[in-house]
Amino acid sequence: MHRLDAARLFRLAVESAPAGSRLNAVGDEGVPFLDIAEVIGKHLDVPVTGLSPEEAPGHFGLFAVFASVDVPASSARTQEQFGWQPVHPGLIADLDEGHYFKEA
Repeated sequence: MHRLDAARLFRLAVESAPAGSRLNAVGDEGVPFLDIAEVIGKHLDVPVTGLSPEEAPGHFGLFAVFASVDVPASSARTQEQFGWQPVHPGLIADLDEGHYFKEA
């Protein structure tokens, strides 16, 4: 989720969330790991290839566990409760703008 969408939700939560509330701030739902890798690879000029579940541990090491976990999340209840919706670019669009990859 874009930082500005997260900041707006954080402000709404501080101002009006009931004590003990659990909020889920998700801007994009179901973004495939490969899509993330492809946009990063494009901006770093690094080739991206798919790996089988058997090949992943040899390449990613312990990170393979995290890369292979499917943990769907939704902010539908949070959006309904606060009348909040993400309006800024999603993860892939934000990464594709390239500002994370500019040299310092």
